[in-house]
Amino acid sequence: MTAAASDLAALGVDIGGTKVAGGVVAPDGTVLATARRATPGTSVRETEDAIAAVVDELAAGQEGDLVGVGVGAAGWFDRTGDTVLFSPHLAWRNATLRADLAARLKRPLWVGNDADAAAWAEYRYGAARGADLALMITLGTGIGGGIVWDGRLRRGSHGVAGEWGHMRVVPDGRLCACGNRGCWEQYASGTALGQTAREVARSSRAAAARLLERVDGAPDRLTGEHVAQTAADGDPLALELVADVGAWLGQGIADLAAILDPEVVVIGGGVSALGELVLAPARDRLDRSLPGRGFRPGPRIVVAELGPQAGLIGAADLVRREFTEGG
Repeated sequence: MTAAASDLAALGVDIGGTKVAGGVVAPDGTVLATARRATPGTSVRETEDAIAAVVDELAAGQEGDLVGVGVGAAGWFDRTGDTVLFSPHLAWRNATLRADLAARLKRPLWVGNDADAAAWAEYRYGAARGADLALMITLGTGIGGGIVWDGRLRRGSHGVAGEWGHMRVVPDGRLCACGNRGCWEQYASGTALGQTAREVARSSRAAAARLLERVDGAPDRLTGEHVAQTAADGDPLALELVADVGAWLGQGIADLAAILDPEVVVIGGGVSALGELVLAPARDRLDRSLPGRGFRPGPRIVVAELGPQAGLIGAADLVRREFTEGG
């Protein structure tokens, strides 16, 4: 790549539990074009097919050169970024994702954790701009996270820093896809919101009447999205369920603040669309649970500015950075 590559657009791809979303991203973070496929989560090969299809579609519609492809994937990577060690919600187990994609895409490539990519995007272009130590918490199917400290993305000694969705917050609690019980994401995620709603609806159909209206009276069909929609309409039960998720969120942030002392915590992912319905109870719990409260400052809790495109924006900027600035 030449120095002029820093002025070129890059492709960013964000792989989640349900979708593969891609975009052409300008150097200022503007998304110029998008494409999307469903994630075939039970098949490594089909997931890679979906990634390649998104990249091919976007590249075909792009005039001029592209600096490369950045891929943010929902999984735990080794320190090199070459191997997906494990993905709780996808089929990757010690998968050589970088080598597999490099062989198929034949373009300069950055591969890493999707929440790391989102954290970088918010630091570069969004709610964490200028922060000395910023944490990203993505609330969606599960909980992911990323750390940007002193202008660098920090991935830990083994590459898996920021997987705080799997902090154990309830001993012998709900079974998690990671194999443990009581993980934070079982209580403070979109999945948790849906699970609690289903439990309440089965035990008290009267209390959950407005929720059940959305699923033709079938409690097993309730999802976190249904709860969010019903909360936005002012339903007391849905609002209570959202506030409960917010309280769990705030408790986890208090625990992270005790260890890392961040300046700002950015909340992204689908659940962040609830805004103050979930952030206000999170701030309240943080204020009541922060170690040393009253004698020390705590972090600001803010909603992400880049929305669901943060992961692909960050991945695109990271490949541009790697191949124009040496990483």
